Amino acid sequence: MYVVIGGGGKVGAYLAGVLLASGNEVAVIEQRSQSADFLSVALEGAYLVINGDCCDSRFQEDAGIRQADVYVGATGQDDTNLVSCEIAQRVFNVPRVIGRVNNPKNLRIFREVGIECISSTTLIANLIEEEALLGSVSLVSSLTHGDVALQEFTIGHMRHHSDEEGIPIGEIDMPEGSLIVAVAYEDDAEVANPDIHLYPGDQVIVVADNSVLDDVRVLFRSL
Repeated sequence: MYVVIGGGGKVGAYLAGVLLASGNEVAVIEQRSQSADFLSVALEGAYLVINGDCCDSRFQEDAGIRQADVYVGATGQDDTNLVSCEIAQRVFNVPRVIGRVNNPKNLRIFREVGIECISSTTLIANLIEEEALLGSVSLVSSLTHGDVALQEFTIGHMRHHSDEEGIPIGEIDMPEGSLIVAVAYEDDAEVANPDIHLYPGDQVIVVADNSVLDDVRVLFRSL
């Protein structure tokens, strides 16, 4: 797996080290020249360090973003992470984009534009690594028996439906082996039924075979 990380601070550096130790390829974009120089000699494995602004598409392209499987915005600035994630997602069509959110109040903004986000400040690197390696948005629970998992997905801006009108759950053609079981909002949640409309920022809980989770993710991104 090839992962591009925006931000080479403590979180970005730790994440890069963990991913490299697992045999992945990593590129880090770090704006501070001193930190970039340190990473260039401290990391071990198949890596690339770019000294530049991760919000600049030129530096993302230098980092090989077009070949990336995952982009992670891991700086200490939420606005920087948001912008860099949007560039990776909308300009370069990176399959998976994950943003670090330092202020939990900003979670809603990331979710409304369809960016997967994590707000933990203590276990952020471990959680981001889990997101990247599992290839999932947010692992809720693995069931005890069989190859089935509960998964949480965030609805982003809709490409083929109105953000204001939303889309009824009953009109979503879920892949075989998957089912929407609940919908969570900022301060509420309810069991799913065909008449519930989904809007950007809503979170849906899906039970699915592990083999179709990527298909579910692609479906939600193409609404």
